[in-house]
Amino acid sequence: MTGEPAPASGTVHWVGAGLSTGSGLATLCDTAERVRLWHRTESRAADALGRLGLTGRAEPRAYTRSALGAELAPGDVVVSMLPAPEHAPLLAECVRRGAHFACSSYVSQAVLEQVPDAGKAGLVVLTEAGLDPGIDHLHALFARARESIGEGTPASYTFTSYCGGVPAVPNDFTYRFSWAPAGVLNALRSPARYLEGGAETVAERPWEATRRHVVDGETFEVYPNRDSVPFVAQYEVPDAWTPRTFVRGTLRLEGWLRAWDGVFEELRTGDDTRIAALARELAAAHPTTDDDRDRVVLAVSLDVRAEPGPSWRGGYLLDLAGDAEESAMARCVSRTLALGVRHILDGSLPPGLNRAAETAARSEQWLRELAQEGMEFTLRVDR
Repeated sequence: MTGEPAPASGTVHWVGAGLSTGSGLATLCDTAERVRLWHRTESRAADALGRLGLTGRAEPRAYTRSALGAELAPGDVVVSMLPAPEHAPLLAECVRRGAHFACSSYVSQAVLEQVPDAGKAGLVVLTEAGLDPGIDHLHALFARARESIGEGTPASYTFTSYCGGVPAVPNDFTYRFSWAPAGVLNALRSPARYLEGGAETVAERPWEATRRHVVDGETFEVYPNRDSVPFVAQYEVPDAWTPRTFVRGTLRLEGWLRAWDGVFEELRTGDDTRIAALARELAAAHPTTDDDRDRVVLAVSLDVRAEPGPSWRGGYLLDLAGDAEESAMARCVSRTLALGVRHILDGSLPPGLNRAAETAARSEQWLRELAQEGMEFTLRVDR
């Protein structure tokens, strides 16, 4: 049950200015009435605004949750670029103050538990509105296949969605950190659940399920990430269709598995203290410099075969390189999130939980708007 939508005030609070904060913040400065950037200190927030060419267009602030809460007004929008465990406490502050909330992360149980109160207050809770999760949700391939095959036609299908941030110029480490090394390592320590051969499969060590994957003639290495199974329902896969494969995962350059062998050995045996130390060591050994260029590759494909009957096959590809102004990762995450925030500001998102675009029509709208901002997707459909 949701209450009357709370009108957006026009003020946006962008919390955090890490590696994924990019030109999306600039687009909000063009559309919102007022933008505040909250970072560890006011001077660091000001430095980030200078780096983004936004000095004077947004107000720098020193972040603490209480300081933010003191400046929140009903209808404001809070954008959390903080680590995922910080989202739920920040959302609680938003609900107390009557503010909308947006982030690019997966929905955690702690966030989900607060959605009913947010909905009753007429507040939007926008999640999974970045790159992965986010852009990967927008392709609506199942909607296209349903139109061709038919909702009730028995069929089997293979669905894969692989995404990764990699160095534009391959290096010996085959990787470029686009988010905190600790987060990368802990994601690898988390078991992955997916569907393979029609059955649920769990990889306790996801990298051990790495396989070759060819995208547009180029060979990558991919492995399952997190829990793919709930997305069967989220993507509204027809009940009459049975999965051969359903996996959402991570993409890396060819040779990654070999290059990271020493890291995997540490992950097998190290405790939390050792892994935290390893993260610091990797950050020092493989720093991100201003001369580095990253590359984002997102490849989504669906193959549906009716038994007997028609078949449908299609896919989307995003292959984007960073430039001197902005990394590809920052562009993909921040612009997608900013697009969602603009939809909060114009009142087109309903109160309660929203995950990027949750209908085929809205997905098409988001893809068109992102394409207008220079994020072009290649669509392939073979009926």
